[in-house]
This record gives sequence, structure tokens and C-alpha cells, in this order.
Amino acid sequence: MALRDEFEKNKQKKHDEKYMKLALKEAKKAQDINEVPIGCVIVRDDKVIGKGYNKRNTDKNVLSHAELIAMQQACKKTGDWRLEDCTMYVTLEPCQMCAGAMVQARLKRAVIGSMNAKAGCAGSVLNILQMDAFNHQVDVERGVLEEECSSLLTDFFTELREQKKQF
Repeated sequence: MALRDEFEKNKQKKHDEKYMKLALKEAKKAQDINEVPIGCVIVRDDKVIGKGYNKRNTDKNVLSHAELIAMQQACKKTGDWRLEDCTMYVTLEPCQMCAGAMVQARLKRAVIGSMNAKAGCAGSVLNILQMDAFNHQVDVERGVLEEECSSLLTDFFTELREQKKQF
């Protein structure tokens, strides 16, 4: 039984890494337009049904978070506001707004790359995704491709600080 469990665990890990790599591609799109590099994909039945990247500055809109953009696409594709059979892959731990939307959408699972000690609401500052008081809790997997996700953000902010010094 233990061997079977280990096999399933490895299979799930590879599956999660595959989709986190797609979320990282989305994050790089944000970086390419000088946005904080956060990316997200939503998967149902092993198919991407929504994707997004951070565009708050570009859109001049507080709602233009990667997760919300991906959820809008997924809802449009499914024709429903409920995303009960879906998994979200996101490179940075969601904020309170996105975590709340994830609970509202009844997401089955969230896979998070790096945690956000200052604003994360999937276990760092709060854990909105798994609060017993709500009518729905999201299963959470943390730290998938954490180094890659973290490095992308660290490198972005290091470069941004260097650019500011030049002015």
C-alpha cells in the first residue's frame, strides 16, 4: 500500500509541476510588460480553462489580478460561476480578495508556488481558503516549484530597485 501511495504522490507532484510551469509562463508575460510577475492557470479534467497574469498597472484596475482574470475566463468557458471541479495553479499566494473569490467560486484545489508573508491569505497572514466558518474550504498544496516562483519575484524587485537608483 505504501508503494502505491508513493507512486500516486509522485504522479500528483509531476502533474502539479506541469501546470505550475504554465503559471510561470503567465507570470513572465506580466514581467514582460513591467508588471509584478504573478501568473495563474485553472485546470479542469486535465485541460487549462482559464489563465491570467497580473495587469493592475497596465489596466489601472485593482481587480486585474492573475487569479481573477483566470477565474473570469474559466467561468466564461464553463458557463458557470462555480468552479467546483477545478484546480488553480498560482505562482504567488493569493491576497484576501483573490482568496475570497476562490472560496466563492467553490474551487476544489489551489496549488501555490511561493508564499507571501506580507499579504498572503492562504496560510501566511490569514488562511481564508480553509476557514471552517465559511461554507466551502479549498484544498491547498504549497511550495510547488517554489524556488522558480520566488526567484522570478525576487529578480523582478531587485531589477526594479536598481532602475530606481539610476534616476
